[in-house]
Amino acid sequence: MPTVRPKLPKTEGGGRVQGLLQLVEDGIHLVVAALLVLLAGLLTVGVVQDVIKSIQGPYREETIVLSALDSSLVLFIVAELLHTVRLTIRNQTLDAEPFLVVGLIAGVRKVLIVTAEAEKSFRWQVEGIELLILAGLILVMATAVYVWRRSTRPGDYFTPPEARH
Repeated sequence: MPTVRPKLPKTEGGGRVQGLLQLVEDGIHLVVAALLVLLAGLLTVGVVQDVIKSIQGPYREETIVLSALDSSLVLFIVAELLHTVRLTIRNQTLDAEPFLVVGLIAGVRKVLIVTAEAEKSFRWQVEGIELLILAGLILVMATAVYVWRRSTRPGDYFTPPEARH
């Protein structure tokens, strides 16, 4: 009785090795996506538990807001990473723009947390320098996103909205 081997996908470069590597790569992407979904679920449960615990215990609105804000923004970062993995699987390419967006979110998250924590005891020596560095990083990443979008989709900026389809 002849053995039936699974048919490997043929790629542009041809060859079964290329197809096998593509399957392995897709499998890794799926594992990463599954881990990100699991992480998102755990973070969501954690945020809800933290808010409930904060409301039940001694009520400190600053603690509740900081905890919920920090966890929610981390959850948002995980969602953007999941989106990036999904695009990578669909398009079979790795795009830099989603990573820049994740970096922007992470930078803004850190600025919000540092400023909220330093509201009462701000010191230029520590928090001030950190905020300046973060502001510079955010400016560089925002500029990179703008340049990336302009260079990869130049028609979007010069075509009138009614002419786009």
